[in-house]
Amino acid sequence: MTLAPPVTHIALPQLIRLQADARALKLPAAKPVRSRQAGLQRSPRRGRGMAFAEVRQYQPGDDIRSIDWRVTARRQSPHTKLYEEERERPVLLLCDLGPSLFFASTGAYKQVRCAQLAGILAWLGLWSGDQVGGIVFDGNTLTVQRPARRKKSVLRFLDTLASLQRIGSQQATERPSDAPAANLDTALSEARRVAHTGSRIFVISDFMHISNDTSRLLGSLAGHNSVSALRVMDPLEEKLPESGRFAIAGEDGPVWFDGSNPRFQRAYAEKVGRHNAQLTECFRTAGVRPATVMTGDEPAVALQALLGPRGHIG
Repeated sequence: MTLAPPVTHIALPQLIRLQADARALKLPAAKPVRSRQAGLQRSPRRGRGMAFAEVRQYQPGDDIRSIDWRVTARRQSPHTKLYEEERERPVLLLCDLGPSLFFASTGAYKQVRCAQLAGILAWLGLWSGDQVGGIVFDGNTLTVQRPARRKKSVLRFLDTLASLQRIGSQQATERPSDAPAANLDTALSEARRVAHTGSRIFVISDFMHISNDTSRLLGSLAGHNSVSALRVMDPLEEKLPESGRFAIAGEDGPVWFDGSNPRFQRAYAEKVGRHNAQLTECFRTAGVRPATVMTGDEPAVALQALLGPRGHIG
């Protein structure tokens, strides 16, 4: 049986159609944060807020500033206005489309899975009545879209996801020497400037190129927001085939390896082990929820399993 080659690219119309998958899912509830902002998500608690609820007879302890003087005069007894408190939960999506994501051995390229996950989460946020924004970066370019509660905003974000994917190595142009790197750390730094306190932040990447600053930047975001890290992986990044010669793409052309070479297998396993340990410590120190999606997984199915019945990733 011959397996179909991995999907290398996803276009805007396909990202738009992901809204059908999003309607079947529920966005995870944000964890408590240190401060809240007024917005469009209604709380069952009553208090001074933006949405008027009703007028009732004044009771001891009510804020006298809320007294409705017209109703009070008409009914000849004090009446006070009640409001439904509203909360805003902006959703900010950080999507990595860098060079290391132009790869897969099965299913779809990692860049495709990242774009699909970001697309579904963007639709989820919109259907939940949240503001949705995103930061998309590909090593050369970093595009920032501030959270907004409009379908047009989500469509613009999806268009960025589609346009910044690599279609071929010929499109992976070199970054000018004086331009800053548009990498994960740069995106996390930008997110600190863009994110409102209490945001729901998803960082979608393969996390192949973390640095000594990555944990600090993630932790700074997680201190005032609910942050989840979605790691997209290919099976070959966990374990190499035990026999046969294979080629993988490299910066200077194809790189061949022999799966039956025990020294190569040990060196590769040690390198993978070190990186996984470093990444685990990075997430633990930052206080970030990690989850893994494989290139062979269907994004909607993977997100359904990750969200779970309790509505949180973990």
